[in-house]
Amino acid sequence: MPSQIAVVTGAGAGIGRAAARALGRAGFDVALLGRNEDRLNDTAQDLAAHSIRTIVIPVDVADADAVAKAADRVESELGPITAWANCAGATVVGQVATLSAQDIRRATEVTYLGSVNGTLAALERMRRRGHGAIINLDLAPSLRGLPLQAVENGSRAALRGFCESLRPELLHDADRIRIVMVDLPSINTPHYGWTRNTTGKRLKPVGPVYEPEVAAEAICRAAFTSSRSISIGPSNSFAAIWSLLGPGCREKRMADHGYKAQLEKTCANTNAKDDLFESVPGAFSAHGAFDAKARRLDSPLSFFVTSSVRAGVVGAMLAAGLTGLISHIRSGRK
Repeated sequence: MPSQIAVVTGAGAGIGRAAARALGRAGFDVALLGRNEDRLNDTAQDLAAHSIRTIVIPVDVADADAVAKAADRVESELGPITAWANCAGATVVGQVATLSAQDIRRATEVTYLGSVNGTLAALERMRRRGHGAIINLDLAPSLRGLPLQAVENGSRAALRGFCESLRPELLHDADRIRIVMVDLPSINTPHYGWTRNTTGKRLKPVGPVYEPEVAAEAICRAAFTSSRSISIGPSNSFAAIWSLLGPGCREKRMADHGYKAQLEKTCANTNAKDDLFESVPGAFSAHGAFDAKARRLDSPLSFFVTSSVRAGVVGAMLAAGLTGLISHIRSGRK
């Protein structure tokens, strides 16, 4: 049986590195894409120790032509791509009034257009065979609308809308290519230390924080699921309901508590390099600085909910509510 081939962008550190490991354990050979060749080679060595074939391709995902050429090289040297995970991203954190148009454009090019470029490259090659899985990352409902995160929220919302429009096109053309969104809570990766930050304070995760292996497991499951999305933990469902039923109250709470939830009391290092335009040099792994508070994969709260299960639960709740309402009306008529 020929090997399955997965492509992971942003594979040098953080979620991408953990996802490459998880997909390798699931039986994929893995193409590692990213800007920092040294860290990609570190990931490749890690996978090689487990007899997983890899190919390292340094690339900026904002460059559509470079991504397409990388995809051609993957198919030539590893084989037909069956799964593509867009894990690369970059952002700038701060009040909108303090941000420059140049920074916003660059973050959008990496996070939104980078994922679109990966999706287009995967689609072109998967459509030759009529099947495959393309995995994109989204923010968990509990993280959507946070103050100071307008750039990240804008990129992820654009990507969400792109995927929602793409799915019916694939159904119309009878392609068995799945577009799966993974809704991520706060993940303990190095990005808190290298994100461009205009607040003057050090950044910290918001709400429950999970180890990157949890995100990687969700991405790995997305490669095989027939559902439209996968979320992690209990808080996502509650946040989604709160957003629908009380958006005004949620915005007020975000205004009152959203700043201190993201910022430490200590000042940020103004001389620290960020990864917005250039990769930060140095050895970084999948994990960040918050291991002490992060939930591991074996935590009872590290569970996964697909959109199919979520729809079933909501349907059951609506049916129960409707049944109760009908019973109440009937009893009132007696």
